[in-house]
Amino acid sequence: MSRTRDIERHLSDAGDRVRQYANGAASTAQDLVERGRRATGRLGRHGHDYGRQITRAAEDFADEANYQYRRLRRQVKRHPAATVAIVAGTVGAFLLLRKAFASHDED
Repeated sequence: MSRTRDIERHLSDAGDRVRQYANGAASTAQDLVERGRRATGRLGRHGHDYGRQITRAAEDFADEANYQYRRLRRQVKRHPAATVAIVAGTVGAFLLLRKAFASHDED
């Protein structure tokens, strides 16, 4: 029974970390939108078209980050074990690639 609780706790902790990361990404995207709006205001008349392009790009980025955040939250809620496996596989692949491409001088 204790092992089951440990596994559940680890999965819950992993889900919390994923949510924190996604929340950070969403807030960063929102900050970028606000910065884009302020930048377009500074451009004035001459940069009106350019400012509009920047604003649309920032809003698109924020919308995409929000979509990915919600998608990730749904996946974590539905499949916590699969999420942990994906994260573990990604970290493992990163470590293997890092070791494979590491210079022999660093050893």
